[in-house]
Amino acid sequence: MADTLLKVQDLQAWYGESHILHGVGFEIGRGELVTLLGRNGAGKTTTLRSIMGIVGRRRGSVTFDGRETIGLASDAIARAGIAYCPEERGIFSSLNVEENMLLPPQVKPGGMSVDEIYRLFPNLLERRRSQGTKLSGGEQQMLAIGRILRTGANLLLLDEPTEGLAPVIVQRIGEVIRTLKSRGFTILLVEQNFHFAATVADRHYVMEDGRVVDTMSAAEVAGNIGKLQAYLGV
Repeated sequence: MADTLLKVQDLQAWYGESHILHGVGFEIGRGELVTLLGRNGAGKTTTLRSIMGIVGRRRGSVTFDGRETIGLASDAIARAGIAYCPEERGIFSSLNVEENMLLPPQVKPGGMSVDEIYRLFPNLLERRRSQGTKLSGGEQQMLAIGRILRTGANLLLLDEPTEGLAPVIVQRIGEVIRTLKSRGFTILLVEQNFHFAATVADRHYVMEDGRVVDTMSAAEVAGNIGKLQAYLGV
C-alpha cells in the first residue's frame, strides 16, 4: 500500500495465560478510515490495546510511520502520535468537561484547540462546567473523542464509539468522524454496528478468533452482504 501509516504483522497478544490474538495482520494508509468488524470476543479491542502496548504481553510487528513500536512502552507509543479512545470512555467523574479536556498532554504539534473541539461538539461547550458524572452517555462519548484531539496524534483508535447511544447521537458521531477524516486524521474504528461502519469507512477488516479472516473495500460491501452477515451473526 502506498504511504502506509500503520502496518501490523503477525501480532500475537496474551492476557496472562490466555492467548487472544493469533497472528493479526493488516495495513492502514495515511488518511484512511478503516474498521475492524467481528462478533464479540473476536479480538478487536485487544488489537487496539496491543497497538497501544497495553496488553499483558505482545509479539509480532506494529510499524507506525515507518517506526517499529512493538518494543516501546505505551507512553512512548502515544508520544509517537497514536491516540486511543476506549469503549469505557474513561471520563474522570470528579473533573468537569473542560478539566477532562485539558488533562491529556499534547504529545506533538498540530492538535486541535479547545475552541475547535467545542465547535465540533457544541454540546460540550454548553456543559463545559458540568462534572463528568452528570453527562449523558452521548456527551461522555463526545468528550472522550474530543479529549484525544488535543494531543496532536494523527492516528485515532476508536473503540465502539456508538455503543448504547441514541440514533440522533450516532448520526452526530458519524458526522464528526467524517469531518476528522476530511481534516487528514487516520482512523482505525472498532464497531459492532456494521450499518454505521459502512457509512464512514474506506475499507473493512473482518476478525474471527483472534485473526483477520477477510477484507473488503467500501465498494465491495454491497456484493458481500450475505458473507458479512454470516461473519457478524446478524
